[in-house]
Parts: sequence; C-alpha cells; structure tokens
Amino acid sequence: MPQILEAQQRVPVSLAGARLDQAASELFADHSRERLKGWIKQGALTVDGEPGRPKDKVAGGEWLRLVAEIEDDTRFEAEDIPLDVVHEDDEVLVIDKPAGLVVHPAAGNPDGTLLNALLHHCPALAMVPRAGIVHRLDKDTTGLMVVAKTLTAQTALVDQLQSRTVSREYDAVSVGVMTAGGTVDAPIGRHPKDRKRQAVHANGKPAVTHYRVVERFRAHTHVRCRLETGRTHQIRVHLAHQRYPLIGDPVYGGRLKLPPGAGEGLKELLRGFPRQALHARKLAFVHPGSGERVEFRAALPDDLLMLIDYLRDDREAML
Repeated sequence: MPQILEAQQRVPVSLAGARLDQAASELFADHSRERLKGWIKQGALTVDGEPGRPKDKVAGGEWLRLVAEIEDDTRFEAEDIPLDVVHEDDEVLVIDKPAGLVVHPAAGNPDGTLLNALLHHCPALAMVPRAGIVHRLDKDTTGLMVVAKTLTAQTALVDQLQSRTVSREYDAVSVGVMTAGGTVDAPIGRHPKDRKRQAVHANGKPAVTHYRVVERFRAHTHVRCRLETGRTHQIRVHLAHQRYPLIGDPVYGGRLKLPPGAGEGLKELLRGFPRQALHARKLAFVHPGSGERVEFRAALPDDLLMLIDYLRDDREAML
C-alpha cells in the first residue's frame, strides 16, 4: 500500500530567481531532483496552491506544498550485512558505520551498501525514501549516522540538517603541524575539470568547518572538526585547502610525506594507510519523537587508534 507524503516549505528570498525544480530540491532535500520534477509535472507539488512547471522561476516567499504517494521501493534488495547499532527506537536508528561500506547504491556499487543492510535490518524502511537515510558518510569514513525510520522522522531530521541544528563532530589526522585551530568559511562545489572531485571555488555552495587541535605530532596533527554545513567531502576539501590534507586521502591527500628520521614501522603504516583518516565521533540532534536533544558518541576505530599511537611514539622517541 502506498503512503501519502505531505510537506510544505516556504521559498526563502535567497532562492529568488531559481528554477522551481531547483528550489524544490533545496527545500525537500530527502527527495531527488528527478523525483521532484515528476511530482511538479503531475501536479503533486504546487506553488501557492497552483500547478507549475519545473523551469518556472520562483520569486521568494511562495509556499511549495507537496502531496504525493510513496510506493514501496523494490529496486533495492535487502542484504544481511552486519550493522553496529548504537541506538534504535521507533523513530530513529543510529549506527557506527565501518570503513569500506558505501552508503547508497550507485552505478559502481549496485549492492552491498548501507541501504541494502538497512532494508534487511528493518524491512519497513522500504516505505521511507532512501530507506531513511538523511545524510551520508564517504565510503571510507567511519562513524555515526542517523537513519529515520518513519516519514515524519525523516522530514524532521532533514529540517534540522537544513537549519544547521544537527551537531556533527569528527576526528581527523592531518599532514602537517597546525599551530592553532580555526574556521574555514569557503564555498565548495564540483571541481571544474574533474567531476569526481570537489573543490573550493566562488561558484560553490556555502561551507563552514570549525577545527581545533587535539594533539600535535612531529609532522602531523590530530584535529577535531565541527561541521556547520554538510557539503560532499567537506572536511577533506577544507583541510586540504588549508594545506593540511588528511592522512590516507586518495583524492585530496597529495604526495606522501614521511617524517624525517621516522622508524620503519611508522613509515610502513603511513605508506599503506588504506583510507582517509576521518571518523564521525559525535552526533547530536532533536529527537523527532520526544522533542529532546540527544547525543551519541563513537570511539575511534582500531586503525586510527594505532595510527595515533605510532605518531605519538615517534614524537616521544625524538625528545
């Protein structure tokens, strides 16, 4: 049986002049732009109560109302993939994602993803868009993700993400010794020449990352980052832009740099570290059911603990 999705958003002045489908994709971010285009054409998404066309321009201040049927999404198979469940109740599921797990099926990863695992863990998620996924982590980034188990919870969490009231904090290990923490306020968009990469450029979307030093090593820094926005690869791009790329980052990490005089064990670890050194350690949001703010934490995974131990031993050996 289909479910009826009802949602309403007011177009902010900042979107004045945008196409209707573009504005809708910003305001109803839990649905794809193509799906929203279809709903606009069907009349399921209206502007101040009137039908529109995807290419129509918005002026700001209009009310977009969405009333659509959500069918059981049978495109994706449920797969018995283990999940590290940190918390679960009737509205939300919080997991600690391992490295190597892709979040959503795509052309190169049609199965074996977190979405497939979620459908096995909770079959009712087939009735929620994207199986309740409201934000993502890169394949090789570990740590906390919240998943909505109902349409109401999904709408509430997406609203919180858009209003920047979800708190997301990450541990990272970067190349170079930071003298102090700071804030990177630099727009991020798709790289103009390489569509698989993101980059800081003037035409990108606003992106803000706060970071502070946890521990300094001889040639690296353990840093803690807090996101205000959630752009693709945001921490990786912003720290690389500051010339402190993450250890093991295959896209933004640049040339391998080894500390002078480092032992063979550390050299081998740095040469072979298999992923970007990034972990989502803390997640806080207003619970869609209780209305109370909740917070969850995930300890550093073993590979990052070992990396930090080796860097610490290297520093102590040179004192």
